[in-house]
Amino acid sequence: MLLNETPVLSVRNLTVRYGEGCPVCQESLEKNRCTICKTVWAANDISLDVYPGEVLGIVGESGSGKTTLMRSLYFDFIPTSGNAMLRDYKNGQKNIWEASPAEKRMIKNNIMGMVYQNPILGLRMNYSAASNIAEKIIAAGNRNSGQMTARAVELLEAVEIQTSRMSEAPKNFSGGMQQRVQISKALANNPTILLLDEVTTGLDLSVQAKVLDLIRKIKAKYGISILLVSHDLAVIRMLADRTIVMLDGRIVESGLTDQILEDPQHAYTQQLVHSLI
Repeated sequence: MLLNETPVLSVRNLTVRYGEGCPVCQESLEKNRCTICKTVWAANDISLDVYPGEVLGIVGESGSGKTTLMRSLYFDFIPTSGNAMLRDYKNGQKNIWEASPAEKRMIKNNIMGMVYQNPILGLRMNYSAASNIAEKIIAAGNRNSGQMTARAVELLEAVEIQTSRMSEAPKNFSGGMQQRVQISKALANNPTILLLDEVTTGLDLSVQAKVLDLIRKIKAKYGISILLVSHDLAVIRMLADRTIVMLDGRIVESGLTDQILEDPQHAYTQQLVHSLI
């Protein structure tokens, strides 16, 4: 990772607001809610860059805006304002939120992969594991059944799911296996960047460790850039090169992960780091 390289993703001034807002909103916020007009600022002027081969961690408590950021990037939410540029879309010169519906589908199917905290959002639970991967490949325009089968085998092996189970539906799998199928589906078309939203939350500790180790292996094998959201600083410490700390819809601290862990500046980050000790 070289910070003088062209970022694979640049976000500038992302704001997601629920409510009309008022002239004194920014001065009247209690956490992320205006005490005057009751507008909620789910994401408030967020800017970040993700570089080639980097894992950028985003840590913060529930309601800090982490998931709003991620799902805005994957077009699940429509931002109130802001820009996001992808190196592999229009040479990083066009805001993805201004793309046409067809272009947005192309971005979701070819450039980005998303793994949700809840696998139900990312998988068709009644389709087979292989069919989930095939669906993503078909959406990108490839209808060669032999290639799809080969890719499904490759990816399921990469996430350590026995190919003897590739015809089974994810509804029959454990939570950890469902997350691994989601990861394999997200990787189907060799995306430039993988968005991981709280992928270990709710899993047993031993399963969490396996999923985290898998993410590390995938990064090493595919050289993919990863935006990793978690409320758990231990997860961030294990995987992230750089870290952003969010609170009440804003970024309150950012820097190299080691730097933030060793010398946290913001009171909230200090509290998070202290909880690790």
